[in-house]
Amino acid sequence: MRRLLRIHEFHVALAIAVLAASIGIANPTFLTLSTLYDLLKSCVEPGLFALGVLVVLVSGGIDISFAAIGIFSLYATARILEGARFSGAAACAFLLAGGIGTALGAANAALISRFRLPTLIVTLGTAGAFRGAMLGFIGTAMITDIPQDLVGFARISLFRRTLESGETIGLSVFVLILAAAAIGVWLFLRYTMLGRCAYAMGGNLEAAERAGFSLGRARLAIYGGVGFLSGIAGLVHGAMMRNADPFDLVGTELGVIAAAVLGGASITGGRGSVLGTVLGVFLIVLVNNSLIFLSVPPYWKRAVVGLVIIASIAISAQANRARRRGGSA
Repeated sequence: MRRLLRIHEFHVALAIAVLAASIGIANPTFLTLSTLYDLLKSCVEPGLFALGVLVVLVSGGIDISFAAIGIFSLYATARILEGARFSGAAACAFLLAGGIGTALGAANAALISRFRLPTLIVTLGTAGAFRGAMLGFIGTAMITDIPQDLVGFARISLFRRTLESGETIGLSVFVLILAAAAIGVWLFLRYTMLGRCAYAMGGNLEAAERAGFSLGRARLAIYGGVGFLSGIAGLVHGAMMRNADPFDLVGTELGVIAAAVLGGASITGGRGSVLGTVLGVFLIVLVNNSLIFLSVPPYWKRAVVGLVIIASIAISAQANRARRRGGSA
C-alpha cells in the first residue's frame, strides 16, 4: 500500500473512482454501461492530443499549436477529398490528415532548432499562423460533404448490446485508435533512443547535448509525432461531428494540457507516463460530464479545469520538494 501511495497514477485512478461513486450517488443514471461507453468515446479526441502534449512536456517543452494543427489537417483533408470526389477507404483519409499534421509539426521543430527559441513562443506563433493560413487560403465555410466511408467507419461499434428499453449501445471503434496511439507513444518513450533523448532533454538540455544526443532529430520526431497525432485527432473530430468546421477546436488547449499535467507530466520536463496521461484525460472528461449530471452550468467547466491544473501542479511541486529532501537526508 505504501508503494501504491507513492505512485501518481494510483492517486489519479483513486480520484476517478471516488468522483464516479459520488456522481452515481447523486444521480444513479450515471452508473450505466451506456455512460461508460460515452465517456470512453469522449476521451478519444482529447486523448490523442494529450499523448502528443505528453511527449513535448517530457522533453521540457510546451506545445499549444496542436489544436490549430488538428483543425488545419481536418479542414485541408476535407477540402482535398471533396475536390477529388474521394470514395475510398477511411484509412486513406487518416493517412492524409496524419501526413498534413506531421508536416506542420515538422515546421515547429525546424523553427525551434534553427532559431533556438522557447517552444511556447514558437508554437504560440505557429498556432496563429496555421489557423490564419487555413482561413485565408483554404476557406472559411463549413464542409458537410464528408466521405461516406469515413462516416460509416465512425458508426462502427464494438461490443454492441440491446437494452431492455430497445436502445442499442456499443463502444465506438475510435477507442481502438486511442489505444493504438497510447501503445505507440509508450513504446517510443520506453524503448527508442529518441524517446530516451526526450527524457534527457527534459532533465537537462545541455547535459543531453553533451551526452551526444541529436537534439535536432529528437525535436523532429517529437513535434512531427505531435503533428501526426493532432492530424488524426482532427479527423476523428470531423468524423464524429459529420462535418469540418474551420472554427472548431478553438479553446481546447487548456483541457488537454491539464489532462497531461494531472496525469503526472512535469511542466518543467523529464517526467511523465502514458498511463498517467490517459487517466488524466479520463478524469477531465469525467469532471466535465459530472457537471452535466449534477446540473451545474456549463460555463463552470473552464473554472474547474483551471483549478485542477493549479492543484495538480501544486501537488507535483510538493512531491518534488519531498524527493529532494529525501535525497539530501
